[in-house]
Amino acid sequence: MVQREVQKSQVPKVDGKQEMRRNEISRNMHHGNRTTVSGFLLLGLSNQAEHQKVLFVLFLGMYLVTVVGNGLIILAIGLDSYLHTPMYFFLANLSLADISSVSTSVPKMLMNIQTKTQSISYENCITQVYFSIVFVVIDNFLLGVMAYDRFVAICHPLNYMTIMQPRLCVSLAVIPWVLSNAVALIHTLLLLPLLFCDSNTLPHFFCDLAPLLKLSCSDTRINELVLFIAGLSVVTFPFALILFSYICIVRAVLRISSTEGKWKAFSTCGSHLTVVLLFYGTIVGVYFFPSTTHPDGGDKIGAVLFTVVTPMMNPFIYSLRNKDMKGALRKLLSRKIFLPLMPWASDLSP
Repeated sequence: MVQREVQKSQVPKVDGKQEMRRNEISRNMHHGNRTTVSGFLLLGLSNQAEHQKVLFVLFLGMYLVTVVGNGLIILAIGLDSYLHTPMYFFLANLSLADISSVSTSVPKMLMNIQTKTQSISYENCITQVYFSIVFVVIDNFLLGVMAYDRFVAICHPLNYMTIMQPRLCVSLAVIPWVLSNAVALIHTLLLLPLLFCDSNTLPHFFCDLAPLLKLSCSDTRINELVLFIAGLSVVTFPFALILFSYICIVRAVLRISSTEGKWKAFSTCGSHLTVVLLFYGTIVGVYFFPSTTHPDGGDKIGAVLFTVVTPMMNPFIYSLRNKDMKGALRKLLSRKIFLPLMPWASDLSP
């Protein structure tokens, strides 16, 4: 347990029920002038009671679409031998990261809405911070790896299979998972010693690192410095790799004489480029512009975009723009695929 200094909380006005919840979660053990805080309050996306049912239905639908859509992509790639290529191997990893990312924040939010509580324990909050960092960093690196794969495929097509050997592909998939866990562990270890004496109320729908640092009454300069350096590194390196890859890709495509050849070459990058623009656009909007430029709730809206909306859109982007993926999904959803997996279903076939 982490000790906290006792001070009068400066929190937004809450109604009677919310005050009771706050008192419950703030049950503290006093030792002289020290206290132990057992958890935090997540204010969510809206304090209006009439909005809660709408938010619950909306986010439950988005969560189910994300999990089912990305799950179908993973199954289609795993079951269709035609898709056992480096590009789809990295896409399966991205889909797995997207399912994990949305599962870090949305289920707890839905549970809080359903139970009409705003509480989250200190341990669960720190765990949520850890995994939210892990999956955002993984997405960054995987998008860079996928850009490199497209660079090799278009700029060095004759040597593609020689360069993108299975051992290299596995390494390029494993390294992002290792690096993301290392970055998250550093941030979490630096977060644990901090005191939260002013308030235990987070104006967010999940425990994000930046709002927690603002809430702390300890000296967070080291945390902010590490956040800036690590954040800049995990964004800059993959983005530089993406930028370099697409500069080379554009140059290679422009050298193709036929319009049909240019379109065919560039169409293989269209889905990835769409995801890159969506992902980095929201990241930049939330973390790289001063918070004073955001309207009230702007940070939360931006966080919803890249933690919920982007993972939900990825299956649509890749399936609707990719002929091979559409074919694999059609096969997956047909009885020819499902009947062998479910022998009892053969009794239902005509």
